[in-house]
Amino acid sequence: MKRFSNLLSGLLSLQIIIVRKLRSLKINEHTLMVIIALAIGVLGGFGAIFFRFAIRFFQGVFFGSWNYSLNYVLQLPWYIKLFSPVAGGLLVGPIVYKFAKEAKGHGVPEVMESILLRGGAIRPRVMVAKVAASAICIGSGGSVGREGPIVQIGSAIGSVLGQILKISGSRLRTLVACGTAAGIAATFNAPIAGALFAVEIILSDFGISQFSPVVVSSVSATVISRHFIGDFSAFVIPHYQLVSVFEMIPYVILGILSAFVALGFISILYRTEDFFEKLKMPDYLKPALGGLIIGIIAIKFPHVFGVGYDTVSLALNGKLLWLFLLFLVFLKLLVTSVTIGSGGSGGIFAPSLFLGATLGGFLGTIVHSLFPSITSNPGAYALVGMGAVAAGAMHAPITSILIIFELTNDYRIILPLMVTCIISVLITSRIRRDSIYTLKLSRKGINMFQGQETNVLHSLHISKVMKSDYELVYADTPLHTLLDLTVSSSHPNFFVVDKKDELLGIISIFDLRKIIYKSELLDSIIVAYDLLIPLNYCFTPEDTLDIVMKAFSEMGIDEFPVVDRKNSKKLVGYVSKDDVIESYNSEMFRRDMVNSFSSYINSIPEFKQIKLRDGKILSELPVPDKFIDKTIKDLNIRNNFEVEIILIKENGSGIESGDNKLIFPSPEYIFKKDDSILIIGSEKKIKQFGG
Repeated sequence: MKRFSNLLSGLLSLQIIIVRKLRSLKINEHTLMVIIALAIGVLGGFGAIFFRFAIRFFQGVFFGSWNYSLNYVLQLPWYIKLFSPVAGGLLVGPIVYKFAKEAKGHGVPEVMESILLRGGAIRPRVMVAKVAASAICIGSGGSVGREGPIVQIGSAIGSVLGQILKISGSRLRTLVACGTAAGIAATFNAPIAGALFAVEIILSDFGISQFSPVVVSSVSATVISRHFIGDFSAFVIPHYQLVSVFEMIPYVILGILSAFVALGFISILYRTEDFFEKLKMPDYLKPALGGLIIGIIAIKFPHVFGVGYDTVSLALNGKLLWLFLLFLVFLKLLVTSVTIGSGGSGGIFAPSLFLGATLGGFLGTIVHSLFPSITSNPGAYALVGMGAVAAGAMHAPITSILIIFELTNDYRIILPLMVTCIISVLITSRIRRDSIYTLKLSRKGINMFQGQETNVLHSLHISKVMKSDYELVYADTPLHTLLDLTVSSSHPNFFVVDKKDELLGIISIFDLRKIIYKSELLDSIIVAYDLLIPLNYCFTPEDTLDIVMKAFSEMGIDEFPVVDRKNSKKLVGYVSKDDVIESYNSEMFRRDMVNSFSSYINSIPEFKQIKLRDGKILSELPVPDKFIDKTIKDLNIRNNFEVEIILIKENGSGIESGDNKLIFPSPEYIFKKDDSILIIGSEKKIKQFGG
């Protein structure tokens, strides 16, 4: 293991030197990203191999054999099965709670959080802690998977390499996704699924600039894995096929059952976390308590130890009784929840496959015994159930379908697999908005959906772009006055009101130009009221810009009136399409800049101030005492102090603690004691603000 670790370290150093040399040659940015992605794929492949060997090493330490199998552990004395998880928990606890808290749990939410709040910046120690904690946890019998840890390890490799090369912003997030893809691809020998997992779950962005490097990383990791481990699937799977069209009925039932098992898994997992969180005992001892519970259960049922792939293989080959399969569904739910909830380290993807295989095997055994001539063997249902439960838990049907497809290399099972996965996701997403990954972020107050929002205008209000220098005309204004306004006014539209100044509609100068040559004939006949366009939409300053943009495309005009919130007829301003588009571009630039700075700040704990080219200064300052318990809106900081808040570092958490939380400023944010803020402004204004 030491020799392998030295090899991995040497490869990292060599690739950093090569990439820096390429940067000095001024290679095209996209080409450079692909080259870096290739390096991440190679490192991620070696990282996945190293992690698998680390698990085998600790299985040898705790159970006495590197060739761990279900048959082997069934023959072990009861005290080894009881105390191995306890010993593992005693080692995992200090690693997680004293060294790197990000290593706790299943890993994927922590990667998502780094992308959302820190621009993809992940501390190097997370990689070391995750390898150690997860390898010990799985190797000692913890009922978790190796996929989540490998995702976090690969993502950390991508992030660390990106930070060393001073890459930030969206490109650093892409490199994190490259590491994710490399880990999944190397684990399952599934390059397509690895790439799709990264873009569907981690990035939620299928753009070509993100997708190309991710694919390169996934493929290169698979090549490394196949060279050192071999080109074979994670499971030995018999060939299955759809026997009859009527067989789709039990597959639909399986999709429904899988959805509720996935929902149960999510609920029980987080309830168990809450239970252990409330226990009055040292945090670093809680994994040992969880290990004790697992050990007691495993004395009789060691099938739930570790990743559980041996049991999954038995279900796929139809070698377990239907009643025992049903029992294993509930047992695995409990044991996995205890492992993670108590503070263990490992993934939830393998447990999802276990739950799906046992659930599908249970249903398949019953269906095949009742209708043997029109149904497949129970193993087919076990295989499809694996994909359905995983899809429901992750809310990721594409990834789940492709992983199962790549595991089988057989197209004949794809139809029932697609149907069950889609049904499972439809039900779970309808009942619970959050997946098993995003729920962990939501419980921390992190809005994953807002962070992934493609329409950024939803977060912007009309009040930010509204103008009050509108052109107002009365309903009885004659035509010649309107024509004079088309020449003298800079506005393309005139708002029409009655004698009470209540809004009636809008006149476009383009409509006026159509009748300009007939003005002498029509002047005595037509007034403003005859030309107005009735408004289907009226907006208030509190409305968001996304609905305004939809109205622009529907009505075909360039300005809309803004009315008082309490009186829908009282005109207070207007909003133009150009201003909305400019606001969108500014917000996109600001978000990318904030993500770039957030990753930079996380990599430099002592960051205080940067001078910008335009004479302004970017500075990190503690929140003044007089601001505490007040909102940004109440303080009106932009107008009163002439500075712009770019980022808020909540509660002043130290970078090295792993608890640092960087958030976007919002008008409703209430400043707390020890908060610090990242602001931009002139040197004079920043000094006044800090003083």
